[in-house]
Amino acid sequence: MDSVRSDRAAAAPRVPLALKILIAGGFGAGKTTLVSALSEVRPLQTEEVLTGAGIGTDDVSGVEGKSTTTVAMDFGRITINDDLQVYLFGTPGQDRFWFLWDELAFGALGAVVLADTRRLADCFPSIDYFEQRGIPFVVGVNCFDGARRFSLEAVRDALDLDPEVPLVLCDVRDRQSGKLVLISLVEHVARRRGEPVPVG
Repeated sequence: MDSVRSDRAAAAPRVPLALKILIAGGFGAGKTTLVSALSEVRPLQTEEVLTGAGIGTDDVSGVEGKSTTTVAMDFGRITINDDLQVYLFGTPGQDRFWFLWDELAFGALGAVVLADTRRLADCFPSIDYFEQRGIPFVVGVNCFDGARRFSLEAVRDALDLDPEVPLVLCDVRDRQSGKLVLISLVEHVARRRGEPVPVG
């Protein structure tokens, strides 16, 4: 009898640990693209076509080619192993959707703030949000084709980032580049918690 009970217990499916990471930043910074590049499943996207109703509300200067916008969130998943899954939540970029942020941020391990050097000021609200709530974050400078390149030091100064906030260059279209940004965030969270960070 005892062996039957232990066999059933051993066969019970394990529920993996779930980590929640937010992908934030200004309008057109590449949040939807990053979630799409990283997700192992077809990502849930709430993209809608920009219409004339957004004129005067949505500032498309610098991103004139953008034709859609996220109106709720993007969602993707990465399975690390049988015991660990990462859930990615892309936040909407415009002010009028900020009422969703508190719900999306609840229980998050941390956040990636995407910065677009063509519209650098657009990521200030995201940085302020995470700083005020004590949520660890990293800043990924999305290297858009044709955009002027700046040194990381110049971007750090322009954003007035604390020295311990990681700042990395990335191409959100590239899965490996996106992974490196997430690794940077996880290492940052571990350092803040006083946990060892693997080297190499």
